[in-house]
Amino acid sequence: MRKFLTALIVIPLGLILVAFAVANRHFVTVSVDPFISDDPSLSVTLPLFLLLILVGALGVLAGGSAVWFGQRHWRRAARRNDADARAARLELADLRAQAAAAARPESQRLPVPAGVGLYGPVGRDKQRATL
Repeated sequence: MRKFLTALIVIPLGLILVAFAVANRHFVTVSVDPFISDDPSLSVTLPLFLLLILVGALGVLAGGSAVWFGQRHWRRAARRNDADARAARLELADLRAQAAAAARPESQRLPVPAGVGLYGPVGRDKQRATL
């Protein structure tokens, strides 16, 4: 579905761009020398459609950069909040582990006298054979 929607937008946009380029293919000279208008030393000659597309792309890049720099405060706050949330999750996991350990009943084993193992005197099995 996403590829279909992309094609639905990109194909007509491409056709419009090609029609624009064919209609505006004559050359223009762009000068960045404000003092000498007859023979500018800093000038470029290129097709009008290319000039307009480059100016549009430059505008998109400048606008995107301005928005990105303008939102740095929000990105910084999001990183700080994410770090706080991670620390809180770790603290919660530690508290839950402590609560589970405290709620677990202590072992109800009877004390074993000294020198007597699980099955009787140390060093002997159930039939009291020496190990």
